Amino acid sequence: MTTMEMSLTRPDLERWILDFAHQIIEQHVVLSDLDAASGDADHGSNMERGMSALLQSVPGWDSTALPGEFLKQVGLHIVSSVGGSSGALYGTIFLRMARTVGDAPSINAGLLSDAFEAAAQGVVERGNVKQGDKTMYDALAPSVQALRAQLTAKKSPSEALQSAAAAAEAGRDATADMVARKGKSSYAREKSRGFIDPGATSVAMLIRSAARTLG
Repeated sequence: MTTMEMSLTRPDLERWILDFAHQIIEQHVVLSDLDAASGDADHGSNMERGMSALLQSVPGWDSTALPGEFLKQVGLHIVSSVGGSSGALYGTIFLRMARTVGDAPSINAGLLSDAFEAAAQGVVERGNVKQGDKTMYDALAPSVQALRAQLTAKKSPSEALQSAAAAAEAGRDATADMVARKGKSSYAREKSRGFIDPGATSVAMLIRSAARTLG
């Protein structure tokens, strides 16, 4: 498959989002346990609430919507149903993707990469974060970089997404050796070291779901 052979439409994106939602629901206790190490222990429960709401709502949305409109709906729904910083940041991810996709009738690999890059930049701006701060961005940034690099090297979209997922998981694991510098986890300082960041964990799940369903 070449870069131009990827042509994602709304049903493809729905398959990705619902797969991600199921993964969050299955792992929400693990996410909250990770958050308990240095945060409010609510990342999993907040995300589970939002993803459960998505599972109920998405099937009733307009099945003929363009990809960008669907991504916008996802973002707005997450902001309202997840709440807190997680809702704002995940909402930003999908709203920035939606803005990048615009009114394109389908998404090829290059546009998907552009959309993920816009999402990562949105997280930087919204959260005022950089790599090494022990946040979701530590999983998102390397995945976006890997996706672009693989596509530039003429790898197939499937290979590129698999590499992006692996990079996200490596970024997630690397947060265990970091000290949190942002959010409520930053108050724990050195106590946050030794634990994987919950936001990076859920982002790695998001990218792995994309590799599983979109490639």
